[in-house]
Amino acid sequence: MSTAVAPGLHYLQLTELSELLRTRAVSPVEVTRAQLDRIAALDGTLASYVTVIADQALADAERACREIGAGHHRGVLHGVPIAIKDLFWTKDAPAAAGMTIYRDFWPGQDATAVARLRDAGAVILGKLQMTEGAYSDHHPSVTPPVNPWDAAYWTGISSSGPAVATAAGLCYAALASDTGGSIRWPCAATGLTGIKPTWGRVSRHGTFALAPSMDHVGPIARSATDAAAIMHVIAGADPADPTSLSDPASDPGTGGSGVAGLRIGVDPGWNGDDVHPDVQAAVSQTAETFRGLGARIVELTAPDVSHAVADWAPLCAVEAAVAHQATYPARKDEYGPVLASVLEAGRAVTGLGYQEILLRRMTLRGQFATLFETVDLLLTPVQPFAPLTLAEIQTLGERPDLILQLQRYTAPFDLTGSPTITLPGGFTGTGLPIGIQLVAPHLHEPRLCTTAGAFQSTTAWHRRHPPT
Repeated sequence: MSTAVAPGLHYLQLTELSELLRTRAVSPVEVTRAQLDRIAALDGTLASYVTVIADQALADAERACREIGAGHHRGVLHGVPIAIKDLFWTKDAPAAAGMTIYRDFWPGQDATAVARLRDAGAVILGKLQMTEGAYSDHHPSVTPPVNPWDAAYWTGISSSGPAVATAAGLCYAALASDTGGSIRWPCAATGLTGIKPTWGRVSRHGTFALAPSMDHVGPIARSATDAAAIMHVIAGADPADPTSLSDPASDPGTGGSGVAGLRIGVDPGWNGDDVHPDVQAAVSQTAETFRGLGARIVELTAPDVSHAVADWAPLCAVEAAVAHQATYPARKDEYGPVLASVLEAGRAVTGLGYQEILLRRMTLRGQFATLFETVDLLLTPVQPFAPLTLAEIQTLGERPDLILQLQRYTAPFDLTGSPTITLPGGFTGTGLPIGIQLVAPHLHEPRLCTTAGAFQSTTAWHRRHPPT
């Protein structure tokens, strides 16, 4: 077995590292120590971690080393260092969800998804920073994570820490969540691949809620293969979460029949003149790549999502107000201004207004279900903009039109519960990543992973890393 970790090992894909661990070319202890050293060296600037669980991580790595050495290999994640967004309960660290109120909250148990990762032999390095309560801004007391591609640019929300840590080589993947775009925006901003599964595909037990009917648990990783490996472990029914899906339909992270013959829908109008040219080019080039792999590119007209995008905020606000009613408004002074304003807005929504939103949501679900009778997948941008600077993001509060544009490709699929995969589809002229999104019918994660994997087998966008 080697005695030193090779330079650049921190940027391997999870599945590539897994093979080195399985064959004992490197040990889990070596890799974990190297990750902890890298976190100590870089995260003072990047601010992606809330808590580093060094002692427990090394203990788990030593256990994995013994088990692998004895021929007991648990699977792809065995001995692989990953990290957890701080809204998931962990038995060995606090779970604050980006909030000061819960800074010292020790759940004493793991969220179901975390427990499944541990059972698969993953080494948990620590907890990752996020926006307050998983909404759109970090608490004023929090230092926001820094985009390793360029510190002047947005990291995406709310899974800011998971994306920064994975992109910068401070973990091999991360467990994250998405309610309005919180896996997809960070992946797009940092050149990563992430899965927002079908709603209910992964248990939400032990996860702080933002809007439970739209909260999705999923992985952020460096490739579709890596993300699929994590999905294979965390998906499935959970008695502790009655909303989790008992019918797996098929293996959630692998399988599928390949790309040849797939009908991939593209709406030229939705990816129209108001979309940045670099984003348009990335979507067009991605479609051509799929055509070269044997897919059929089908031009279509997607359902009008304008009502859905407008409805997302009040629906999220109502559900968030319910989720926070034990502490808001009783402890209002401990909340940041953005989350507090959302909770106030939620408490002001009328019953009639809420019911109208629910009816429109039912219609939207039906419209997309009908769309997926004509195509197998839908290809869209993640956002209509090129990568956004922090200065541009700071104007969102004064520009509600920009917020609606930002959510136009993400929020509708939290309302429908449809599974999506986000992956890098190109770079701007200034060298910043551009994300593209594939959307599938419910429970068709294998199709997403197979198709994205085929794309990544013929492109190298996901192999590029920030100049950290």
